[in-house]
Amino acid sequence: MTEELVLYTNPLSRGRIARWMLEEVGVPYRTEILGFGTTMKADGYKAVNPMGKVPTIVHGNNVVTECAAICAYLADAFPEAGLAPPPAERANYYRWLFFAAGPVEASVSNRALGFEVPKDRERMIGYGTYADVINTLEKAVEANPYIAGDRFTAADVYVGAQLGWGMQFGTIEKRPAFERYFGRLASRAAAIRANEKDNAAAAELQSAG
Repeated sequence: MTEELVLYTNPLSRGRIARWMLEEVGVPYRTEILGFGTTMKADGYKAVNPMGKVPTIVHGNNVVTECAAICAYLADAFPEAGLAPPPAERANYYRWLFFAAGPVEASVSNRALGFEVPKDRERMIGYGTYADVINTLEKAVEANPYIAGDRFTAADVYVGAQLGWGMQFGTIEKRPAFERYFGRLASRAAAIRANEKDNAAAAELQSAG
């Protein structure tokens, strides 16, 4: 019997990353849409994810939170989708997946909130400076067609989503290298399906509210 796969999400959240990854995997899953400050903070959901945040996936008895972890887990749980390189070839895959989850996420969020690391404290914070992070990411996406090499992987879902979201809302500048890279990813059938499903869910929430 196939284990049930459930996505807990909100279409106006990072849950869009998990949705995209699930569409890339191409296996059946059920979606539970949660509301900010309501069902997302209810005891029933907090028993699944004590943070009361989305996304979360539940696959059989396994509970996975955090977008980068969800991407990595799904790539390993469904190897037939071919979304992770062979173990001996995963150096760049792990490097850039977690670079996006750590330095990119932290530096972009801090900048969006108006927080600048004091110059005499840059050595104390993992990402150093926002400029260093963005320049490093630019070089990474220019080096190969995809972030880990010549083929698309789960790391592209996470890195690409960070870039797409950041450029859309102005927290990451629209450098040509970023636009070329994200353009390749956004045209994928799975990315289009994921956007259509989340846009429909967002419209339904708006009409209900």
